[in-house]
Amino acid sequence: MALVELLGEKLQGAGGVEIETSSLCGSGKYVGLYFSAHWCPPCRMFTPELAEFYDEFTKKDGNQGKLEIVFVSSDQNADQFKDYFKDMPWKCLPFADRDRKGAVTTKFGVRGIPTLIILDSESGEIVCKDARGHVGSDPDGAKFPWKN
Repeated sequence: MALVELLGEKLQGAGGVEIETSSLCGSGKYVGLYFSAHWCPPCRMFTPELAEFYDEFTKKDGNQGKLEIVFVSSDQNADQFKDYFKDMPWKCLPFADRDRKGAVTTKFGVRGIPTLIILDSESGEIVCKDARGHVGSDPDGAKFPWKN
């Protein structure tokens, strides 16, 4: 399973709960990799917008389980990470797994934050390399999964 190979077997959820990465996979499901950090002002502006989109989109009929977001932190320390992640409604790559964070960042050529990349959950292939702009231009997700 490409997503498990990419992100590891376990992700972290709210309150530090471990979540099987494989639970995010399936036909018609997508995973958004959200590269962000507490110290980044544009990230702190975009995160609430993304959280609102995520909450509204996943509540709609037929969209439950269609999109999961995984926060990939560029925070400088665990305290910054915890403070920033505590209000996020999605999963994250465990902060301690810095090697995997580096590998994921390199694999997708992430050069700046915030960055949101949408993947097909089964193949791990990129569906949308720059999904951040679509959150603002398609706030109800009518055209999701976005392509570019």
